[in-house]
Amino acid sequence: MCGLAGFIDVSGARRRADLCSVVQGMTDCIRHRGPDDAGVWVAEECGVALGFRRLAILDLTDAGHQPMQSGRGRFVIVFNGEIYNHAELRHDLDAQTRRAWVGHSDTETLLAGFEDWGVRHTLERAVGMFAIAAWDRDERRLFLARDRFGEKPLYYGWTRGAFVFGSELKALRRYPGFDNEIDRDAVALYMQYMSVPAPYSIHKGIYKLQPGCVLSVSADAAAAAPATAPFAPVRSGGLSIDRYWSYGDVVRQGLSHPIDDEPEALDQLETVLSRAVQLQSIADVPLGAFLSGGIDSSVLVALMQAQSAGRVKTFTIGFNEAGFNEGVYAKAVAQHLGTDHTELYLSAQQTRDVIPRLPDLYSEPFADSSQIPTHLVSQMARQQVTVALSGDGGDEMFGGYTRYIWGRRIWNQLSPLPPVIRHGASSLIDRVPVTAWDVVGNLLPGRLRLARLGDKAHKLSQRLSGVNTIDDLYKTLVTTWPADSGVVLGARKLRTVLDDREMLPELADAEHRMMAWDALTYLPDDILHKVDRASMGVSLETRAPFLDHRVAELAWRLPLHMKIRNGTGKWILRQLLHKHVPKALIERPKMGFGVPIDSWLRGPLREWADNLLGESRLQSDGYLCPALIRHKWNEHLSGTRNWQNELWCVLMFQAWRESQ
Repeated sequence: MCGLAGFIDVSGARRRADLCSVVQGMTDCIRHRGPDDAGVWVAEECGVALGFRRLAILDLTDAGHQPMQSGRGRFVIVFNGEIYNHAELRHDLDAQTRRAWVGHSDTETLLAGFEDWGVRHTLERAVGMFAIAAWDRDERRLFLARDRFGEKPLYYGWTRGAFVFGSELKALRRYPGFDNEIDRDAVALYMQYMSVPAPYSIHKGIYKLQPGCVLSVSADAAAAAPATAPFAPVRSGGLSIDRYWSYGDVVRQGLSHPIDDEPEALDQLETVLSRAVQLQSIADVPLGAFLSGGIDSSVLVALMQAQSAGRVKTFTIGFNEAGFNEGVYAKAVAQHLGTDHTELYLSAQQTRDVIPRLPDLYSEPFADSSQIPTHLVSQMARQQVTVALSGDGGDEMFGGYTRYIWGRRIWNQLSPLPPVIRHGASSLIDRVPVTAWDVVGNLLPGRLRLARLGDKAHKLSQRLSGVNTIDDLYKTLVTTWPADSGVVLGARKLRTVLDDREMLPELADAEHRMMAWDALTYLPDDILHKVDRASMGVSLETRAPFLDHRVAELAWRLPLHMKIRNGTGKWILRQLLHKHVPKALIERPKMGFGVPIDSWLRGPLREWADNLLGESRLQSDGYLCPALIRHKWNEHLSGTRNWQNELWCVLMFQAWRESQ
């Protein structure tokens, strides 16, 4: 895992020394992504510079140094990520052209593939996670590519007449004279979704490359910025953005070739997932896994331990706050599987101490509060390992989020009611205090029990008015500040992937539609964004076997009843886990990975929040509506409502602004 940055300066005004100095400055600020080695490569005649910071995982020798040139000298690459099947790719390349390999890094394999097969075909054959920048010296063309699900970040855009790119926004902001304004419309999207969704970034003229895409730009055309946000596909002069892999195609093909036999489906799932775990366990450095005690991480650790000759290292963060601690469950699973388990119970103060570092870690506003424990468990794991496997992707592939189940139940109850009655139901929900809803949630029988029901009920009450379909309900469930809330002053509504009906085929089941939308939006824009910054902030590589694209292809061949059955999600994953772990150890309500932001804002964080939410400060900044925010802040402090998510969005934006 590494960090990359670079640019094309079409002015031709910079000398070689200047090019090297600028790109080195860009990579120095992301040293945390790669503390083991650094390198730069420039082509003065084209104004091109590539910079790299290396976290050595495969081939720890100088043969893995980047930037790296291909054997015949055509391509120069900087590459962040891992190609898990690169040994297989090498075998296929050798079958076509015998070559003398310099080392055994996957970077060298990629370059050979680019030369023999072309960039797109190599990406189609690669199994892995990656962000790639490759310069084609023959065609004077830059290629940028991002992995299928968006595990690895890649920003690009235009500033000061240059085309710039990098792993994190802070690298682009280091380009001399960077003055791109904050995009007010992107701020509105951030407030809605707690993150800035691709292809946008918080800055005008700077974008995120969408997952599964490859961008190509010629040196001559690099200065021509597009007039609108570049959603793939794009054809504009010398710039193009294409999809080399389409999630929509995976959905279509899977649904057209279903597996109806449950034993066959379970066998295939175990085979495909075991193979993904095996490939992602290859490293020349110490490796372990996060273990929450939930279904996803427990399945992966069980398969890891079954394949390992030694004890797998597992890591869990525990909390003393009731309703937030999964540490006891993780410990029980670890003891049963026989892993080398490390757990750390954190005090509230240790957890809160992370908050001042969040703006620098994320380099653009991000408000999923599970960013805090994710960073802390990464920090703990990094003391023993350099690579950690995680269970990310299991919820989106196999129906794990509670909104898939409760969304259907709620809609079945509400859909027969006229809109005026639904609006009345919203008012009734609001009248019941959060604490009373929590009592109800704890009294529900086993599989229906829902942690923090009060928060969820009050969140739902905000959404019921104006909801006319179950798809409308889903969109409200993934929204924090509604698009029409007016929280961002003078903002326009931007198009997002959720507005792009061409991305996905028509799906008969609402639950499948929710899962597909989450895989295209929430997974890359929130979950993977969070994990990458939280882990790379301490130089830890994370890998997600559920995001091997063959797992996704299999998941879409499974009918909905193998994912959600009798009100329980991830049914088939549970059957696989029951082969390794007793049912009693893992069957409990989904808890998530959060911290008690609501009570902290009323207590130890109140002074910090009061300062950032001051009315005069909000007015002077000019981005947010002071009256609306102050109203919610006062309601939250009084305890009559829990506005933790809405307020955390505002606080993380304000803290980020303060850090700039």
